[in-house]
Amino acid sequence: MTTNIGDFFLVSNSVHNVTDEDYLKINILINAAKAFARSTHQCVYIIDYFKQNFLYVSENLAYWCGQTSDRIKDFGYRFYLDYVPEKEQQMLLEINRKGFDLFNEIPFTERFDYTISYDFHIIHGKKLRLVNHNLTPMVLTKDGRIWLALCTISISARNTPGYIIMKKSGSKSYYEYSLDKHKWIKKEGIPLSETERDVLVLSAQGYTMNDIADKLCKSVDTIKACKRALFSKLGVRNIAEALSYATNYKLL
Repeated sequence: MTTNIGDFFLVSNSVHNVTDEDYLKINILINAAKAFARSTHQCVYIIDYFKQNFLYVSENLAYWCGQTSDRIKDFGYRFYLDYVPEKEQQMLLEINRKGFDLFNEIPFTERFDYTISYDFHIIHGKKLRLVNHNLTPMVLTKDGRIWLALCTISISARNTPGYIIMKKSGSKSYYEYSLDKHKWIKKEGIPLSETERDVLVLSAQGYTMNDIADKLCKSVDTIKACKRALFSKLGVRNIAEALSYATNYKLL
């Protein structure tokens, strides 16, 4: 099935009555996104659902695609058609449709608190890079629809696309979308012990197993056992996947 740019824009999130004056007021948000992009390894861009294009694209996203940021900004949603494998474009359309269905069920006062994340491939020449993509509302219309959304992209620690999660900031529960069942499933978050959190944080900082044991005043065998239990609990195979999981599910 051929994907068209218009397929990404749904009646359920149609944005109307945004004026030139409204755009003058959002420069501070664009500058904030630029500052964030300078301070992080993540790629950053802003989706404009009124003009149905990209309002800002960071240089690091351009580097991943072999294009300039201005070029990708001009592409807008064509970026997904040109730089995402065709078989995954349909997955993105389904995520887009079902994501807005769920988002529209959330009370207006809570909509800013939700973020949706998922993994897909970006094409760079002959290579495919699996990335983790996060989208969160930046500006809502008076009727609660998303006018601007802040998106971040980082390298995924997984091996396959999918892993679609919508989560409210500060909440232990989350929604996971099943591509097989084509529906959202509400799940309870996985609680981490203080030691498990410490092991993840110290691992992210580059400390070795021996270093972590010294800092936590525990034996190396205890730290090894903690890691094995943590991997089993999260359903991951290594510390990189554990850190990605903990970040995506807001466990730290």
